[in-house]
Amino acid sequence: MTADTALGGPGAMTSRVAELVGDQAEEWDRRGRLPLELVRELAGRGMLCAQVPARYGGPGLTAADGGAFTAGVGRLCSSLRSLMTSQGMAAWTIEKLGGAAQRAAHLPELAGGRLAAVAFSEPGAGSDLSAIDTRIRAEGGTVVVDGRKVWITGAAYADLLVVFGRFGDGFAAVLVPASAPGVRVERVPDPLGCRAAGHADVHLDSVRLPADSVLERTAGSAELLVTPPLTYGRLSVAWGCVGILRACLDEATGHARSRVQFGRPIADHQLVAGHLAEILVGEQVATRTCEHASRCWDAGLPETATAAVLAKHVGAVNAVRGASAAVQVLGSAGARDGRAAARAYRDAKLMEIIEGSSEICRLILARHALTAPA
Repeated sequence: MTADTALGGPGAMTSRVAELVGDQAEEWDRRGRLPLELVRELAGRGMLCAQVPARYGGPGLTAADGGAFTAGVGRLCSSLRSLMTSQGMAAWTIEKLGGAAQRAAHLPELAGGRLAAVAFSEPGAGSDLSAIDTRIRAEGGTVVVDGRKVWITGAAYADLLVVFGRFGDGFAAVLVPASAPGVRVERVPDPLGCRAAGHADVHLDSVRLPADSVLERTAGSAELLVTPPLTYGRLSVAWGCVGILRACLDEATGHARSRVQFGRPIADHQLVAGHLAEILVGEQVATRTCEHASRCWDAGLPETATAAVLAKHVGAVNAVRGASAAVQVLGSAGARDGRAAARAYRDAKLMEIIEGSSEICRLILARHALTAPA
């Protein structure tokens, strides 16, 4: 199956998702749940990890086409887009860190309906992943996993968890079935944003697995192990922020055209028009940084990781500003929970925190500025 044949490319894929989502995103946000049958259907079509190569049964989209599709879904429902990010990170981790047999076994499953989440963060390890305390140890012909992961997007829906932890004097990633004895998944109650994305804490108590569940291990720093999946996640989040900005622009401009005050549409008032311009500028800047990072990814350039950090930072910051401007334009209409602008306001703020907070992104970019050739 390829995007050009079975699914028709990112535009056709987005249209199909739009048909399935319809006007239900508001209700999903209120309930804090996505319909599992919808999620399974999209996963079964490979749409939750659209960059999985065709040889493994995936759509095989490029980063550029995958980004356009991600933005399209993000425009409809950030919770659903968050699941795409989670599933895509899991698939990319297996593709990048797994052996040939592991890729052949698991990638077709993720492109065929099985759901996955990636577990990095812990109570004492957020942006500082060197503080990970989850332990993976070899014991006979098995490995045993102990630890606790927090705020794992998609974990409440997942069949498979890609868990990062300490292994000997280094770190490793291990595949943990969510149904394995010793695994307990506990939903995060009432999250601020992306309420239906299945954020959950994961408890791992003496979880025993086959030795070939370990994808890869590295001695020393965790950075070498986590950078590939984080880069994927940051670029996906960045494109999701583009979608948030486009949703804000849709709702704010529609309201500004139809809402009449002082005898004319509020779009004719200069201060309101200024807000609309701010949202448009944010969307355009975020789109261009995402396009650049996707071109770097597709070309295999060494600056891809930095470009993804830049795209994620620019996208998240502008999504927060754009969502705030959209709520301001809508006034009381935008302050109703569940409305697109209100959802965007909450969802965008979460984007400034996940996959590296805005402060961490700035530190990474500053380090790049100090070490890059003049």
